[in-house]
Amino acid sequence: MIQIDQKTHTTPDGNSVIVLTPSGRLDITTAWQFRLKLQECISKFTPNLVVNLCQANFIDSSGLTSLVAGMRDADKAKGSFRICNVHPEAKLVFEVTMMDSVFAIFDTEEEALEEMPSSAVS
Repeated sequence: MIQIDQKTHTTPDGNSVIVLTPSGRLDITTAWQFRLKLQECISKFTPNLVVNLCQANFIDSSGLTSLVAGMRDADKAKGSFRICNVHPEAKLVFEVTMMDSVFAIFDTEEEALEEMPSSAVS
């Protein structure tokens, strides 16, 4: 079981963005739960997501796959998918797999929310 903190942020132009903060390991045993949470947020609430990885100290290929799937779902829904605060131990996985060039990755949650394009928001 993975703990996922969820909060909703409203941008200055009135759009909703969900910030998800998973805690612990994002691996083969927890990635499917995280994937379902991403799908639920995109389909029921808003296609605009920020995933704060400050509490995720381990990410394997399953975890990366769930993030890629979430990004694709957000794109299909004409939303925005951002990652921020990548835990130092997890950062290496993004660099080695070159996923750091695929995702919009920000240093802080504030930066990720500030840079949210209003055109991508429905």
